[in-house]
Amino acid sequence: MALSLPDAITALADTRSPRRRAAAKRLRALADPAAGPALLDTLRREIRDPRTWETQYEMIMALATCGHQPALPLLRELALKPLDATMIYVALGDGIVRLGRDHPNDPAPLDWCLSTGNDMLADGALRAVAMLRLTLDEPAIDRILNFVEERTPYDGLRFWPAAAAAGWHGPRVKAFLTACVSFPREDVADAAKASLEGRYETYRL
Repeated sequence: MALSLPDAITALADTRSPRRRAAAKRLRALADPAAGPALLDTLRREIRDPRTWETQYEMIMALATCGHQPALPLLRELALKPLDATMIYVALGDGIVRLGRDHPNDPAPLDWCLSTGNDMLADGALRAVAMLRLTLDEPAIDRILNFVEERTPYDGLRFWPAAAAAGWHGPRVKAFLTACVSFPREDVADAAKASLEGRYETYRL
């Protein structure tokens, strides 16, 4: 039986990392703002142990889906630190975009992530843009396309912009998607095809 909100919050203090990770996953699914303070307190302790990176990943994503904006300074701080488990950067990028916007389609937190030069952080930020179906303005879209178009056709960073572009417009967007359809990566090509048809696909994370 799935944990209730109070039980999941309590389980964050379990001595076993798999139990804490399961609790964070449950809180991520519940997306209840009430879980935010406990998640943030737990993450501050959890981040000290590099062995529990999978648990840290889930806690960061839970903070993001709960909309706990007080976590944003810590996420930005961690994004600028060297981390052995680079997958954590994906969660950080996602969380920074979800929590850092001043309005729904604000590109500022995405721009911040792209400016760091950290591709994993950028990937997470672009994932959030796609998953949230942000309808960015033309200058913001241009910055994203500038970021990915210079890369090789095999680069996976094209995937999330291709998926997000279902809600974008303009000749440059169409040219980008048309090019992606012919690229060797099947995931990128499929995402681009859907976007050219104006369809958002459903992605499980």
